[in-house]
Amino acid sequence: MSRRGTAEKKTAKSDPIYRNRLVNMLVNRIMKHGKKSLAYKIIYRALKRIQQKTKTNPLYVLRQAIRRVTPNIAVKARRASGSTRQVPLEIGSTKGKALAIRWLLGASRKRPGRNMAFKLSSELVDAAKGSGDAIRKKEETRRMAEANRAFAHFR
Repeated sequence: MSRRGTAEKKTAKSDPIYRNRLVNMLVNRIMKHGKKSLAYKIIYRALKRIQQKTKTNPLYVLRQAIRRVTPNIAVKARRASGSTRQVPLEIGSTKGKALAIRWLLGASRKRPGRNMAFKLSSELVDAAKGSGDAIRKKEETRRMAEANRAFAHFR
């Protein structure tokens, strides 16, 4: 731990076209090997496909998907009295949003399909509707936290 004080919170920059911080967070998470321009292309193609498919604002669909996937409780492994226990913890909004983005991208990478933009747009639309692999992951995490509720005092 630092003795000098707490680090300042960094605010995410907004992307050039939609002027949205959430899109920029998504770009930074989808990027591999520093190829940011490719990540932007993937995101923008996915958002354009959502626009064509649903005939609604793609940013609304993105926000809805992330809101639906964001968890409010998760489990963390804690070592207590000689054994490792899964302890349920409440999650803040920033951490929850980061988890939601990670789950959405993981689920879209696992999907069968032509390209990443196609898979990402399909996963976002499914998540906004309340189905899909990312929603299943959230439910699984919530169930695990409910099952381990007895260890909540180990926080």
